[in-house]
Amino acid sequence: AGQPYRYEVVVVDDGSVDDSWEVLQRLAEEYHFLHPVRHGVRRGIADALRTGYIHSRGSVLVFYPADLQYKPEDIPRLVAPILEGKSDMVAGYKEGKYEKAFVSGIYNRLSRSLFKVTVRDLNSVKAYRREVMDTLPNRPDWHRYLIVMGAANGFTVSEVPVPLYPRNAGESKFGIGRIPVGALDMLAVWFELRFARKPLLLFGLLGAALFIIGVIVGIVAILYRVIGGVGFRPLVNLVETCVTVGSVFFATGLLGELIAAQRAEMSQLRARIEDLSRERDTTNP
Repeated sequence: AGQPYRYEVVVVDDGSVDDSWEVLQRLAEEYHFLHPVRHGVRRGIADALRTGYIHSRGSVLVFYPADLQYKPEDIPRLVAPILEGKSDMVAGYKEGKYEKAFVSGIYNRLSRSLFKVTVRDLNSVKAYRREVMDTLPNRPDWHRYLIVMGAANGFTVSEVPVPLYPRNAGESKFGIGRIPVGALDMLAVWFELRFARKPLLLFGLLGAALFIIGVIVGIVAILYRVIGGVGFRPLVNLVETCVTVGSVFFATGLLGELIAAQRAEMSQLRARIEDLSRERDTTNP
């Protein structure tokens, strides 16, 4: 009541084993803006985010955890830059005591350095235009890089402070064992952004370089044989290795180009299906 914009709340029950689903169903009968969705098994935040996106209809989406460390009262401030046309994405940076501030600080500094995104906190609440989700590959734990992927695809980003409140329910699933996984994910995202659209740029150059090295070494081996009258078997082995591996790398790059083309077509098709779905929802509210 009193809100200038229409809104909905999509709650994803990610395979909980308590009575969360029953409670959500009862609340949905009372509050018509509430749309609960359920995963049969626990699939993680990235899949939950994708499910919420699929079942939502709004043009602006807000990712909000259900651990009550963020208050719904702060959502209007989070979406304001988008509604005012100043930004496509808004990242909230935490204000308040945060138990994992040290690890989070290292992660954010590395991300800023690697991806050139000037956002203080990538792993907090965020708001974004619906089409930003199309830039996020459906990979486990890659929800942390939504802002990074969006910025790499030309979407503008800003940030606002968001109060962080003490956690009174549930336990954090982030432990020390997640740090190596997070580091590998960061490298994978960097590789995705750098070479996914032009895989031949990496594999083709590597393959060509190895092939040229093989040719040069082969010429040296021939000169040894012709001028010196002696053969040098290690050089022959090196030639075979360089030419073979170089050819494999180049072929991998060509195959990667075909896959990249298919991914681009699938992305366009998915965007078209989404547009048609939204047009249908607008016509038949």
